[in-house]
Amino acid sequence: MIHVEKLTKFYGDLCAVDSLDLDIRKGEVTGLLGPNGAGKTTTLRMLTGYLEPTSGSIHVKDLSTTDDMLKIKQLMGYLPESAPLYHNMLVYDYLDYVAKVRGLKGDAKASRIRSMAELCGLKGIMHKTVGELSKGLKQRVGLAHAMIDDPEILVLDEPTSGLDPNQIVEIRDIIRAIGKEKTIILSTHILSEAEATCDRIVIIDKGRVAADGSTEMLRMGTGQDKTIHLTLKDADPGRAHELLSNITGISRVEDEPSSPGELRLMLTVQAANDPREAIYRAIKATDWTLLELRQEGKSLEKIFRELTQEV
Repeated sequence: MIHVEKLTKFYGDLCAVDSLDLDIRKGEVTGLLGPNGAGKTTTLRMLTGYLEPTSGSIHVKDLSTTDDMLKIKQLMGYLPESAPLYHNMLVYDYLDYVAKVRGLKGDAKASRIRSMAELCGLKGIMHKTVGELSKGLKQRVGLAHAMIDDPEILVLDEPTSGLDPNQIVEIRDIIRAIGKEKTIILSTHILSEAEATCDRIVIIDKGRVAADGSTEMLRMGTGQDKTIHLTLKDADPGRAHELLSNITGISRVEDEPSSPGELRLMLTVQAANDPREAIYRAIKATDWTLLELRQEGKSLEKIFRELTQEV
């Protein structure tokens, strides 16, 4: 759907986006995740034609931003971090105005306004002025604006920034509902938002792609150590440490807080190893009872910090 190649943007001597390569697939909710200043907003502004790249290319379907930007804009709905709303207009009048600008007329316009009011939860506030709404409701109006002409692609820059927890959940629910039918690209630095909303996460740092994949792929595919949590009943601690330390792939065995009669251990497993079957067989050969055997990859937060923190 969208192909980005060697995309670069300089502000004077500052390189905000550095030779970024990215492909966005149709029908996918893709999250651009990164710390403040990573280049997320600059990337989205170039995708939507609000900024011209210093170099590189962007293609949407068979269209190039160099030659076909107007046609590309007609395929996109864009919600900046601060929704550009007219605060002195009624919500209905504002959406009616936006629909007219986007070329909707008559019954098609009225139907689309009703549909957006339903989807974005605006039915009870259509008679209010935009300026008297809370930030969460303004974001909903902004979403309705971005989707008013039913674009194929929706671009959202920090869509939950500054919202309270209830408003964040509401906006996420709307995005998930839209994502069943649209290609969505959103930027965020909130890990839980990316994890809850996106099919795919692209971590950007210093204007470059640092990682790309689903949450599970990022957790299990970073090439770093994994952790196994093990709980045993009636086990001898010294013998358990010795037995498990001798299994290929286990680099460290550590005690965890345990209940009486139980032994809880945390095993550090070297990358590309999966010793779970060997652990099971080793314990089966004893008279101990295996109560828990659970492997976990790194948390998204830890992966994010490792990829984006200064060395």
